[in-house]
Amino acid sequence: MARPHPIVFLVDVDNTLVDNDGIQQDLKDHLEQTYGLAARERYWRILEDLFTELGYRDYIGALQRFRVEHPREVELLAMSSFLMDYPFAARLYPDALEVLRRLRSLGPTVILSDGDVVFQPRKVEHAGLARVVDGDVLIYIHKEEALDDVEQRYPAEHYVLVDDKLRILDAVKQFWGERVTTVFPRQGQYAHDDKVVSALPAADVTIERIGDLLDYDLVRLRTAARRFASSPEVTR
Repeated sequence: MARPHPIVFLVDVDNTLVDNDGIQQDLKDHLEQTYGLAARERYWRILEDLFTELGYRDYIGALQRFRVEHPREVELLAMSSFLMDYPFAARLYPDALEVLRRLRSLGPTVILSDGDVVFQPRKVEHAGLARVVDGDVLIYIHKEEALDDVEQRYPAEHYVLVDDKLRILDAVKQFWGERVTTVFPRQGQYAHDDKVVSALPAADVTIERIGDLLDYDLVRLRTAARRFASSPEVTR
C-alpha cells in the first residue's frame, strides 16, 4: 500500500455538488409534457421499484423496462437522448467547483458516489466534476460497503467525507471512527427530511450549503471528528 496521505477529501455528487432534485423534476416535467401524465407516473414507479431492488436510481434501466411495456412506442427512443444529453453543469450548486479546487489545495480530493455504470459517470463527466478532481472518481453500487477499496486506492491518515445523507455519514463513521470527519450539507430532499435527520446521529460538521466550505477553516476539519465510542462495528 502506498504511503498514506495526511488527509483525503471524499465528496458525494447528488444533492451535494449537483442539484439532483432539480434534475429529477426536469425529467418528470419532460415525461409529462412529451408522453403524458400516465407515462410519467409509470416510469417513476419503475424507477422507484428499481431503487428498492438495486439501492440506486437506474434511470436507463427504468427506461428500458418502460419500453418493454410499450414496444411499439418508438417515440420513447428520444427519451434516452434527453437523459444522456442533459446539461448537468447547469445544475451544479453555486461554488461547487470552487469548493473542489479549494479542497484539492489541501489534499487529494475524490468524487465518491453511488450509481449505475452509464448515467452516473456521464453526470460526473458532463458536470465538469471529473476534470476538476483530475479524474479521481469512484462510483460504487453501495459506497458505504466499499470503504476498504476506497482506503486501498486512496490511503490516508484522516478522511473528510462530505455527503447530504446522514445514513451514509453514519455508516462511514461506524467504519472509520475518529479517522473520518463527516460533513453534512443541508441540501436536497434527504437533508430536509426531519424524520430521517432526527433518527440518526448528527454529523461532525453541518453546513447549509456546499459553498460554505469556501469560508471554512479546512485545517480544523481534521480535528472536528467527534469522539467515537468503541463498538464491534468500528473496524479501523
